[in-house]
Amino acid sequence: MKHKNFAHHIIITTTVLLFFIIQVPVLAQTKSYTLEAAINTAINNNKDISISVMTVKKAGAAVDEAFGYALPSVNLNGSFSRFLEKPKMPFPDFEAMLTNATYSILFDEQVLPRDNNKYKSMATKLQSFSQSNNFSADVTITQTLFSSAVFKGIGASQIYYDLAKADLYSTVSKTVLSVQKTFYGVLFLKESLEITKASFENLKLNLKDTKALYNEGIVSEFDLLTVEVFVENMRPVVLDMENKLKTAKDGLKLVLGVDQQEEIDVTGNFTYQQYDISNEEGLIDEALKSNYDLRTLELKKQVDEAFVELDVSEYWPNIAAFGQYAYNGSSDNWKFNTYSSATIGLSFSINLWQGNRTSNAVQQSTITYQQTEEQVKQLKEYTLLNVKSKIQDLKTVQSIIDVQNKNVDVAERSYQIAKVRYKEGVGSQLELQSADLALKQARLNRIQSMYSYLTTQYELEQILGRTNPEYFTSFNEIED
Repeated sequence: MKHKNFAHHIIITTTVLLFFIIQVPVLAQTKSYTLEAAINTAINNNKDISISVMTVKKAGAAVDEAFGYALPSVNLNGSFSRFLEKPKMPFPDFEAMLTNATYSILFDEQVLPRDNNKYKSMATKLQSFSQSNNFSADVTITQTLFSSAVFKGIGASQIYYDLAKADLYSTVSKTVLSVQKTFYGVLFLKESLEITKASFENLKLNLKDTKALYNEGIVSEFDLLTVEVFVENMRPVVLDMENKLKTAKDGLKLVLGVDQQEEIDVTGNFTYQQYDISNEEGLIDEALKSNYDLRTLELKKQVDEAFVELDVSEYWPNIAAFGQYAYNGSSDNWKFNTYSSATIGLSFSINLWQGNRTSNAVQQSTITYQQTEEQVKQLKEYTLLNVKSKIQDLKTVQSIIDVQNKNVDVAERSYQIAKVRYKEGVGSQLELQSADLALKQARLNRIQSMYSYLTTQYELEQILGRTNPEYFTSFNEIED
């Protein structure tokens, strides 16, 4: 008997262990995110941020390239050629010239009797003065002494690098805001679902109590049927809230850059802390100075101005010093006759006229600069209005949150009274359901207001350029 009990105990223990072993992977599939973890995950996975990082690296390489134009350049050139057929040119017949000169001396010295028929015609003849095999090699060093385009280009590339980095910070800031809004959107729906489920549970408990009262003959069949209808009407509402929560979580996965098949959840709560918006003018000034999009566009304007100066620099001369060493050789039989040469000098070039290309280029870059300047003015106006709008929204929500907190307390008290009255037979089912509906709506209104307050606060902080600097730490030193 003891052996049977022991075996039975072993079977139960093994079954329980297997159950937990099977369940652990299932439970481990759901990953819960805090707001901070969600932001860090999104920053690491966001594709727009990755593209912006690449742009910064590209801009850094452009700065190094621009500096390279101010440094000496060294070029090595080499060539070898062999004539399959040597080139020929018409030249006087040197053989005839030598022959005629020889006979002229012999005739003048009376070594031979004069005979003019000995002289040859002096017509030109195709002759070649090239050797079959030729090679050449040279090293040329060039140093720019003055080039407005080079010097302006260095400054423009540095501004472009600053622009790329400002755009990266703007992208990070927008990503943080997107995570904050999506995260609290999920949290809002999660708590709304809990409120709705709590109301549903109240209805089911009420149905259970009503059935008991009906069986005792205290309430009518009409009250019982009314509660059953309320319960069944609430069931699809709960399902709809669950579907909305699932959709919101899928949206958060997209923002985080995680696999859509991954099960996630959020951990957090809504806490109301009054945001200081007393100094409206100060907030507007802060936004105009620190807004990420404005700072990016201001740098874009500086880049456009630098390009205007680059185009104007085409009117200025370019002066460079150069030195060259060359080594050459030629032969018909692979035994080369070689020689070398060395040269130093200065080169000077200036654009006198290029079909008005320079003036037209300056005109185009100037217009681009003016367009950006107008965009900056437009964005400043939009930012100013946006700050005022967010401040007004916060003031509106602030004025009702305290009232809604009291409203929830009143609704909870009202529901408890209605519940007691109904059980004692002095209240109606309609009164109880109205109290439950009022309680649910009060709780939803409060959580909705707190959600609106938090998201509006985050939006205002993003406009003010108050994104936590820690989120930019990993991007402060980007290697080229």
